[in-house]
Amino acid sequence: MGVFIHDIATSVPPHSSDQQHIREVMKEHVGSDRRSEAIIHRIYSQSGIEKRHSVIEDFSPGKHGELFFNGQMKTAPGTSARNTIYERESKKLFVDVARKLLADNPHISSEEVTHVITVSCTGFFAPGPDFEIVKALDLKPSTQRFHVGFMGCYAAFPALKMAESFCKAAPNATVLLVSAELCTIHFQFNNEVDNLLSGSVFADGAAGLLISSKEPKNTALQFNQFASTLAFNGEKDMAWTIGDHGFEMVLSTYVPDLIRENLQSVLQPLYEQYTLSNSDIDFWAVHPGGRSILDKVEESLQLQPKQIEASRNVLSEYGNMSSATVLFVMQKLLRSDLSSGTKIISMAFGPGLTIESGLFTVYNPS
Repeated sequence: MGVFIHDIATSVPPHSSDQQHIREVMKEHVGSDRRSEAIIHRIYSQSGIEKRHSVIEDFSPGKHGELFFNGQMKTAPGTSARNTIYERESKKLFVDVARKLLADNPHISSEEVTHVITVSCTGFFAPGPDFEIVKALDLKPSTQRFHVGFMGCYAAFPALKMAESFCKAAPNATVLLVSAELCTIHFQFNNEVDNLLSGSVFADGAAGLLISSKEPKNTALQFNQFASTLAFNGEKDMAWTIGDHGFEMVLSTYVPDLIRENLQSVLQPLYEQYTLSNSDIDFWAVHPGGRSILDKVEESLQLQPKQIEASRNVLSEYGNMSSATVLFVMQKLLRSDLSSGTKIISMAFGPGLTIESGLFTVYNPS
């Protein structure tokens, strides 16, 4: 029995800024001297990002936002103030994505949804986003609800594994999986290198999937196999903690090299299961944590630019939206008119250092 991703939907908040504008805001308000301004300029100019979205107006030209006053803090906003915005704004994104999934797939009704899985690491509230989706879409009160929280950029993969397990255990199961991340509310305005790096890439957005064992009506992605590994020597190079002034991200410059060194160990189980090698994989949906990460993956696996193009496009158009980002990449591939049997490896990275991957096959109904 196969399990399929029938559709992928995305949503972004209304406020957006180009990377050059955000770069100048950071140089003005964080750069303490010419040297720090030069570092900021280089980091932002080489990020591979053109535009990012945010639930707050603070970084939009000519706007005065509620948290950072367009990049210039009156006072450092506390974690409570940031989380209040998370609760208000994330609900909109979670529900918007879920609505799109059901509206765009009339062959699957709301009555058929048996499970809701939500994913986020940028805020907390209860009852949570899973409850909001059930209420807003008028799903059955008996719908089973699960939340994957605070796992970082790789969290879509544990959620995907859960969804696959539910569908294999109950052939009539239909799963709504939605990830929403509001990274920009946790901006830290100081010139520590880790904060400069994270501040140059993170953005807000949401993505979701409709998953079941039913025969797909349109092009779908079939689940094949997952693999996971931990690079313990990177434990301190990517971390995510809660401080008095928001969530604090550690993102060191060593992360791309750590990922490159551990790629083969995470891919080998996938290759062995299906007697595959790098050359058998057609496209790669790699979480675009940053341009240098994509560069290292492309170089290490000797990929052609087209094989990783979807990841670079998402990075350029949206930045790094934590756990939702890899789903944006998978959506681009799902909608790119690929032939049946096309093999895709999806991959994401997060605190630990954790590397998660999954093998999917394009399915076109006959």
